[in-house]
Amino acid sequence: MTYIEEPEGSVPGLSPGARKLAARCEPQVNELARRMARGAFENLGGYAELPADVKDVEIAATARHAMRLFLRSAVRGPRPSDDGLETFQTRAAQRAEEGMPLQLLLRTYCMGTRELWRELRTLSEPGEEGALVELGDALFAVQDRVVGAVTESYLDEQSALAAEQRERRRSLAQALLDGTAHPERSLADGPALVVFMHLGGGSGGPGGRSPVTVRRLVRRIQAALDRAFGTEALTLLDGAGGHAIAPGCTAVPDQLPELLREIAGPDTRLGACAVTEAGDIPRAAHMVGEVVRIAQACGRPAGLHLLDDVLLEYHLSRPNEGSDRIAALLAPLAGRPELVETLRTHLAQRQDRRVTARLLNLHPNSVDNRLTRIMELTGLDLGAPRDAALALAALALGATA
Repeated sequence: MTYIEEPEGSVPGLSPGARKLAARCEPQVNELARRMARGAFENLGGYAELPADVKDVEIAATARHAMRLFLRSAVRGPRPSDDGLETFQTRAAQRAEEGMPLQLLLRTYCMGTRELWRELRTLSEPGEEGALVELGDALFAVQDRVVGAVTESYLDEQSALAAEQRERRRSLAQALLDGTAHPERSLADGPALVVFMHLGGGSGGPGGRSPVTVRRLVRRIQAALDRAFGTEALTLLDGAGGHAIAPGCTAVPDQLPELLREIAGPDTRLGACAVTEAGDIPRAAHMVGEVVRIAQACGRPAGLHLLDDVLLEYHLSRPNEGSDRIAALLAPLAGRPELVETLRTHLAQRQDRRVTARLLNLHPNSVDNRLTRIMELTGLDLGAPRDAALALAALALGATA
């Protein structure tokens, strides 16, 4: 057997025959790249819609670089100036920023590998089967490394872009809710719907959710809002709830309350108010938060709450010179949450003792006993319209919620 010295720096493990076949293919790289750009790539779904400069320059150039880098390394071994995977990682990040789908990007790499493999097969001669197998193994091993690096770089860039987008939306939402200036405030100028959400606690309540659970919850709520409103909602949310602004919308979609209950629990509440311009958002945001708080304090069932639903309670709850004295009427019930809940439910159910008993899982006589105790402690006669209104106002002020 004749010993043939391997060139310095060649790829370890490749036989001289494999290097010879790679050298025969190397001059075909430019033509092969042109054929792929004009033929094979055009058959990929979504490729035709890409900008011309991306197709004709970026993707074709990347394919040409990948083939030449592989063949050159196979023939002469990697040089100190070779950038390895860096070029592919950089261009993957660019494709992510441009919005090119990841599956399309990866298919261009896989198709480039397949076309190069076909060219190697075409150029191989009888007796070079072993060399062809060697190059095939090396080629597909390189493809694994490239696809892995490209995917990681693409997803990292996409994640960074998504984080920037979330922060931009959050910053704009904060500025709109505060009434402060923001460079992109004009994006939300005009009619909009302002929503406040108080999320159901589920097991452990909002405060008991882990940071991971909260992030997942917020992402799911954001997706539900975007889907229901058909636009990117601007949100300022945490594990307990928060505000959302839906530009261009004037009413809560019918499916939204149910979507939020499925995501955050059956106790989820939301209030909403339409505004005609961005300057009205701070006032509306405060108002819808108050509407939800009052509805909860007065025993309204969870769900969607509008101002008209609690119009009297909202009016009674506005702070004035008599607010502290009204709130103090229920001070004797402090430490007796079962009495407060009974009063709240009884007033919400129009003082129907049987409905109150059913909702609280009590006997009607037990409800009567609790109501009697409430009247003894507070001095209020709940059968009198004036005293019932005072009790409702005290609940609305939230002093004993």
